[in-house]
Amino acid sequence: MTVENEAAEFFRSIQDSICAGLEEEDGTARFRTDAWERPGGGGGLTRVLVDGTVFEKAGVNTSTVHGDLQPEFAAHLPGDGLTFFAAGVSLVLHPKSPMVPTVHANFRCIRRGAALWFGGGADLTPYYPQREDAVHFHRVWKERCDRHDRDFYNRFKKWCDEYFYLPHRREARGVGGIFFDHLMRDPVRDLAFVRDLGEGFLPAYRPIVQRRRGDPFGERERQFQLLRRGRYVEFNLLHDRGTTFGLKTDGRVESILMSLPPLVRWEYDAQFAPGTPEAALGDWLKPQDWLGEARDQAVKT
Repeated sequence: MTVENEAAEFFRSIQDSICAGLEEEDGTARFRTDAWERPGGGGGLTRVLVDGTVFEKAGVNTSTVHGDLQPEFAAHLPGDGLTFFAAGVSLVLHPKSPMVPTVHANFRCIRRGAALWFGGGADLTPYYPQREDAVHFHRVWKERCDRHDRDFYNRFKKWCDEYFYLPHRREARGVGGIFFDHLMRDPVRDLAFVRDLGEGFLPAYRPIVQRRRGDPFGERERQFQLLRRGRYVEFNLLHDRGTTFGLKTDGRVESILMSLPPLVRWEYDAQFAPGTPEAALGDWLKPQDWLGEARDQAVKT
């Protein structure tokens, strides 16, 4: 079996395990499953859970597609020719409670001609952040990265901070995580790395849900959550590479846009009183050294 087919098989299996874990965490709702075919080659499996006890909307997608790229889009990708193969798993979870962060993760394998590479990552978007949650999320990804390369976490954490950034708002989308693309070392080693990351998603996120799902909130917090979700929509439609790739390769639109929240609001020139949690959120939306890596490095040097 080729590496890319092994990757596609893993993405389908991790979709099953993540969905099972999320259903267990939610306790009431179940995922709806839609199989789809792509004109030109391949298809995917979209699973969406709505109106659960914990999750207002949760989407976990897999796709395995192949065919020919548009020449103008191919020019921006590694490799040669127009023939491509792409497999991946992508998820976005929008909890009901504003005290529980939204989370995103995706992992992918792409071949264009002779070039094969992996990409992906995970990032956390809280509305009312708690430091222990951000530290836990980053610690899990650092531990997973360190198993494969001691430089990966610092590199991919920095890349995440730079990628999940809204330049027109001058703020990060959340408290970051890891992000990488065009990883082209040995394909077998890279698949092992991506496999380890995929299996790390539930350990990175579920403990945060369990800590925050019972925290009290009211209408003020709910309205702030809906307002902040607007920033999430802005990023996904303007800057997200996965959205662009899916649309440029004739993917299923409903699956590509499943990442969008079910309810959202935009308010003109929203202002929040100094000293409130809402006003303080801006202090979190900038690159931060959650694990003290910079201090540790300074001591070593």
